[in-house]
Amino acid sequence: MSVDEKTVRRVARLARIKVADADLPKLAGELNVILNFVEQLNEVNVENVEPLTSVVEQNMKKRKDVVTDGHYPKAITQNAAASEDDFFMVPKVVE
Repeated sequence: MSVDEKTVRRVARLARIKVADADLPKLAGELNVILNFVEQLNEVNVENVEPLTSVVEQNMKKRKDVVTDGHYPKAITQNAAASEDDFFMVPKVVE
């Protein structure tokens, strides 16, 4: 795939980037280098390679999925402008 100046101008307009006409040939060349590199990646054989989320094997730390009150509701609501029965009180915003 090859990018010409017309395509660079269009991409710049879509990205809302102001590009001077003198810079179009240089940008076209840089984009072509990037696209050639991506095409080279398509040639790599990844048939038996499993996807990675990290280069180091890790197990996700998990906690039990239980509902709690946080064990200190009074401390949580003590600085609230208004609270009732350990719940925050807020003004009505929908009528």
